[in-house]
Amino acid sequence: MNKLFKPALLALALLASHNAFADRTILNVSYDPTRELYKEYNQLFIKHWQDTKHEEVNVQQSHGGGGKQARAVIDGLEADVVTLAVPYDVDQIAEKSGVIPKDWATKLPNNSIPYNSTIVFLVRKGNPKGIKDWDDLIKSGVAVITPNPKTSGGARYNYLAAWHYAEKKFGGEAGAKDFLTKLFKNVPVLDSGARGATTTFVERELGDVLITWENEAHLVLKEFGEDKEIDLLIRKYGYLTTPEILELVEKNDDLKNNLAAAAHLIHGSSENRFKITYCPGHITKEEIENVNFNYASLDRMIKKYNPEKLKDGFNTLPDGEEIFYISNPGLGLWSYKNRFTE
Repeated sequence: MNKLFKPALLALALLASHNAFADRTILNVSYDPTRELYKEYNQLFIKHWQDTKHEEVNVQQSHGGGGKQARAVIDGLEADVVTLAVPYDVDQIAEKSGVIPKDWATKLPNNSIPYNSTIVFLVRKGNPKGIKDWDDLIKSGVAVITPNPKTSGGARYNYLAAWHYAEKKFGGEAGAKDFLTKLFKNVPVLDSGARGATTTFVERELGDVLITWENEAHLVLKEFGEDKEIDLLIRKYGYLTTPEILELVEKNDDLKNNLAAAAHLIHGSSENRFKITYCPGHITKEEIENVNFNYASLDRMIKKYNPEKLKDGFNTLPDGEEIFYISNPGLGLWSYKNRFTE
């Protein structure tokens, strides 16, 4: 397949285009909280392209945790532009897929970093827990919401910001490790991306403080909602393996015209490596099984796998079933500081 390099305006990297403009459709694979940015920017780009190239062009978006987005491109998602939060993720695409050069950062000004942001704390109305600084996040009774550093670029910045704060305050690596251990003990759930963490904090009303991008905090104050079209496609096709989703994209116009939905279906898949049993307690058995997850009654599962009776690590149940229980998925994340790679 002939591949051309196109500059990505307001993007982090250049990606090999699959004759995108000949088809007049391009796909920008980006990280979680840039939906609103590119929704506005794409209109400016489309007008610029029409004025300068005299061609119609359509821009489609795919969003998710930066690490998972990079993996999707490496595994075959045909992006035309990649705009990710962490240079490391772009490096992984360059090294493992070859669709962009390893010196991609030299192709645009400022090492191909067009803008920057900052990490903020978003608290509940009235700030009932009195959260003002990093030290407040490790207090007993404070629930912290942050995404998973293994899959989210923003979460890596959250992690490293906390690390360097603690390293400076406590005078070294040992103090930073202890601080991060305490912080992640206060994290009840690790979402795969920044937008998922926002959903957990706002819609599920979990947590006392959300660590997030500044623009994501502004979004919460302004508006918040899910993409209904993507939700319909999730319910129609369900979570399948990457090859199966890519085949469906080729055969079905609704997925072909909404590659963001296709990318989401890939991200949510276990790739047949394990089974996912979903028991939220407010979605029907039919809805869950229709997207290729296993269903279980929440009450029944709590009785069978009673968190109050389980210990971290391997447990043997009365019926002989052996399970590995993790009471807090964030516990001990500090030990993976140098192991964000898969």
